[in-house]
Amino acid sequence: MDIRYLKGVGEKRAAQLAKLGLFTAEDLLSFYPRDYVDYSHPYPVASAPYDAKCVVRATVYGKGPETRVRGGKRMVRVQAGDETAALALTYFNNPYAPAKLQENETYFFYGKVGGGFAQREMVNPVALSAAQAAATPLTPVYPQTEGVNSAYLARCVRAAFAAVPDIDEPLPASLREKYRLCGKADAVRMIHFPQSGAEVHAARRRLIYEELLALQLGLLLLRGRGKALTGAPMRRVDLAPFWASLPFSPTGAQRRAADEILADFSKREPMNRLLQGDVGSGKTLVAAAGVYAAFKNGYQSVLMAPTEILAAQHAATLDGLLAGLGVRTALLTGSVKGAARKAALAAIAAGEADLVVGTHAVLSASVEFRKLGFVVTDEQHRFGVRQRGLLSGKADHPHTLVMSATPIPRTLGLLMFGDLDISILDELPPGRTPVKTYAVTGKKRADLYGFLQKQLDAGRQAYIVCPVIDEGESDMLSVTSYCEQVARPLLPGRRIGLMHGRLKPAEKAAVMDDFKEGKLDVLVSTTVIEVGVDVPNASCIVIENAERYGLSALHQLRGRVGRGGGEAYCVLVSDHVTDAVKKRLSFLCHTTDGFEIAKFDLETRGPGDFFGSRQHGLPSLHIADLMADSRTLYAAQSDALALIEADPGLRAPQHAGLLAMAQRLFRDDTALN
Repeated sequence: MDIRYLKGVGEKRAAQLAKLGLFTAEDLLSFYPRDYVDYSHPYPVASAPYDAKCVVRATVYGKGPETRVRGGKRMVRVQAGDETAALALTYFNNPYAPAKLQENETYFFYGKVGGGFAQREMVNPVALSAAQAAATPLTPVYPQTEGVNSAYLARCVRAAFAAVPDIDEPLPASLREKYRLCGKADAVRMIHFPQSGAEVHAARRRLIYEELLALQLGLLLLRGRGKALTGAPMRRVDLAPFWASLPFSPTGAQRRAADEILADFSKREPMNRLLQGDVGSGKTLVAAAGVYAAFKNGYQSVLMAPTEILAAQHAATLDGLLAGLGVRTALLTGSVKGAARKAALAAIAAGEADLVVGTHAVLSASVEFRKLGFVVTDEQHRFGVRQRGLLSGKADHPHTLVMSATPIPRTLGLLMFGDLDISILDELPPGRTPVKTYAVTGKKRADLYGFLQKQLDAGRQAYIVCPVIDEGESDMLSVTSYCEQVARPLLPGRRIGLMHGRLKPAEKAAVMDDFKEGKLDVLVSTTVIEVGVDVPNASCIVIENAERYGLSALHQLRGRVGRGGGEAYCVLVSDHVTDAVKKRLSFLCHTTDGFEIAKFDLETRGPGDFFGSRQHGLPSLHIADLMADSRTLYAAQSDALALIEADPGLRAPQHAGLLAMAQRLFRDDTALN
């Protein structure tokens, strides 16, 4: 049911609710509270925690008149308290709330407590009568947006319950009995309007399991594992000619990962493998070995990268590795237009391009492969699940390799990659030395720039990274202003380039080429340089406002330097010197192990910050927590694999609810529907 037609909504409110991703009554029912206000255990006034939101039980003794204060605000003061202390209530621009309060009546007030011991204070508290508090002892608190508060959302949810009287039960009885889970209708009612903490717990158990099961089923359906056979059967290839062609010796980890890929190629089922490796561990070389093996079997390969800069770099690197072995490489990005694009498309369709490297442009309908057998996505967490599904959909169950330089602990690996096999590159190639990392405040910026001058005098190059493009997002300088007002004055006479995400692709490429060719001494940039950019002569990276990033993102940025041998440096600049920030930055200064950094990041910041703003490519989870619910995740994955094994497409009548559940979670990913 369209949310516009719910009682109390309408067109204007529907537009506001849309900002929260709410478009139907069903969306509201799965818009779960993020917390609850517990009115069943109120504090005495004197015991209420200072400067914290809580519920206080107090009696109203008197109300003052409405007055005007500075700025034209209207103010009403209410005197309340209990036998332990007085409580002063102040309402600004809200005459209706104090008007409802009756003298000598006891209320439950919710808000932040201030004041001293003798008299506590609350500003604009929510007030419930004793009867209201008894009726809703746990009041839901929902995520909010401008013009839509939690109380209004609760009313909308009640209206949605009235409009959707029957809630379907997607879980088979066998799964509910296995884990002693309550029914879906009861779970939805209890999560929104619980009468006790036990009801919240029971509802959360049920809904978390259901959501993680839907996620695992959706991932398995998208990847088409089931009992499908690959359309690209391959024989085992001898990689000796490939290794012999290299001007350096591969690491043992690279050889091992390549052997695992070749073993997968020779199986009847399509390969689905994750290649994890820390910054600079040589994942591209392993992918090249797979491309060579596919080429020797007569199959085309495709590698998709998240940016044009990285795609062009990969194309050049892979062509250098494979051209001597007869592999023909084509580059296809949004910037390739006109006759060049037509020629590339024709070569791909005719099988004259053995390897296609590109951005999301390779997903377009105009790209047709003659015999695609091997699909590689680099930094794959930056692509949505649907994009990965579309790329694999250009062939008959091709072999798939996903590469990531963001080390992911096994728990999240299970969640993000379903039943992918995992290869880990745990060795750095010879010549890669750990980057020396330091944390400083802005007061040291002059000394820092003196150090940069010495690096530049020695013929090296440097990156300076800023987190925003435009003024107004915060009190920080934008990357453009920083370049003009800080970098250029402190580095007079130096050749300084500017890079950010809003430059046109051709402009980005020109700046990057100038930096690579040594025509620029310094590159001031946003995090567009985070992934894969390789300039061996760059020895120093300065990251301003370092507290704004997760440690894994900082580790990625740090990996941009030290790629050409010799000592390299990363300087983290932050004036937010809280204990938490100090602890995080100090950890990075003393740790170079990406997996340890990822683990620390997850524990201290959570998975949302770990992956950044929706970079992981998964649908939004409404209630499950990727780390806290790991035991449930393991159970859900095991059950999903068993279900798909028994019924690959979930087409059996008893699985209709499960299929619909997975489709709803992935409803933006049409490849599943």
